Amino acid sequence: MPAIATDLPVVVVGAGPTGLAAAAQLHARGLPTIVLEAGDGPAANVRSWGHVRLFSSWDQLVDEAAAKLLAPTGWTAPDGAVFPTGAEWASSYLEPLAEALGVVRTNHRVTAISRQGLDVMTDAFRDAAPFVLYLETPDGPQRLLASAVIDASGTVATPNPLGADGLAVPGEVTHAQRITSGAPDIDDPAVRALHLGQHTAVVGAGHTAMNALLLLARLRAEDPTTTITWVIRRADAASTYGGGADDQLAQRGALGLATKRLVDSGAVTAVTGFRTVEVAGVDGGCCGGGAIALVAEDGRRVEAVDRIVTATGYRPDLSLTSELRVDLDPSTQAPRTLAPLIDPNVHSCGSVPPHGEAELAHPEHRFYIAGMKSYGRAPTFLALTGYEQVRSIVAMLAGDEAAAREVQLVLPETGVCGGSGITEADACEAPELATLPSGLPLTAAVGEGCCG
Repeated sequence: MPAIATDLPVVVVGAGPTGLAAAAQLHARGLPTIVLEAGDGPAANVRSWGHVRLFSSWDQLVDEAAAKLLAPTGWTAPDGAVFPTGAEWASSYLEPLAEALGVVRTNHRVTAISRQGLDVMTDAFRDAAPFVLYLETPDGPQRLLASAVIDASGTVATPNPLGADGLAVPGEVTHAQRITSGAPDIDDPAVRALHLGQHTAVVGAGHTAMNALLLLARLRAEDPTTTITWVIRRADAASTYGGGADDQLAQRGALGLATKRLVDSGAVTAVTGFRTVEVAGVDGGCCGGGAIALVAEDGRRVEAVDRIVTATGYRPDLSLTSELRVDLDPSTQAPRTLAPLIDPNVHSCGSVPPHGEAELAHPEHRFYIAGMKSYGRAPTFLALTGYEQVRSIVAMLAGDEAAAREVQLVLPETGVCGGSGITEADACEAPELATLPSGLPLTAAVGEGCCG
């Protein structure tokens, strides 16, 4: 059987943390590489939430191969104990890495991936055919051939809609101008004006939702007429707070503890068991001013809402690979072999067993999905996971099967095992964890907490 031409590059889709780490690993192996980034600069998705502080410290955010590549440029590794914001992660590491690599093409959006001259049904010489990527570029549509493809395009650009059934609910599109995704940047004057003294409903129960609540609480501390409602599908808020003091990532535990204290103090009103079925316009709230309301399946309503922040998770864009033989789990939309290891319906302790190329491989030879997108719709992806994924993948692409199989991945436990892991005592006995992402003590934002 003929082999794919070795002079063709490995194409990495996405110049985020995992995509750039893949490029660094490819560089270390001497494999020709091109990185395609849809945004106008590297780490575009990270920069979109640049105001949010990570709960991973610098020593968990820098890939080893990338650090070796950067060292000769005069780059100095940041203090490993510091927790950067997304903007700091981008400016101090990801953007210098992209410049050092010299293979990142920005404003190059991949619209489809296939095999040259073969659709998804064709068997003959499939493994030997180059990949062909269709692109939208500043110079117009283009086609690019590749010897292998690593899709690390992420999921931040494709957030889930409001509906618990996975679909946009009636009124969600009509009132789209009142709805934003992700934690709002309250230091942006335009964003600040949208929420200060207004009623914002935050829909969702994960880390993004908690960050949004903590940021909005800073506005409420300045203007008590700022109202915050937390809309949760689960029957109680306690199960959303995480592992607290038991979380091996202290800042991740702090996020849950701080959110709990916001709710307990009354700064945030939690509405539980609320499965949204409609965004209704009231008091002239259609396509402009006036209030809107969230309507639940059981008829309950969250009234007089000015803004909605959706934090209902993210999903992979699967349109790129409709002509490739990709084997995904039907529920998580992650690679089928990886899915049982990360499925939130099964796992509650947050531990992910070591995994790499073997778990990420597809029937489509030399095609991989890595990074956050490899988790499909499953939450809580860490940079360390992506770095180890691409190290293993690139080793296999380079023909080093032994290195590809020697996967070592030890992730910090969440401290959540069969429940939230949080008690009132946890919050009071670990006041050093109960801080806002900005470093502002929570009690300064909402007054007396449980510890008094």
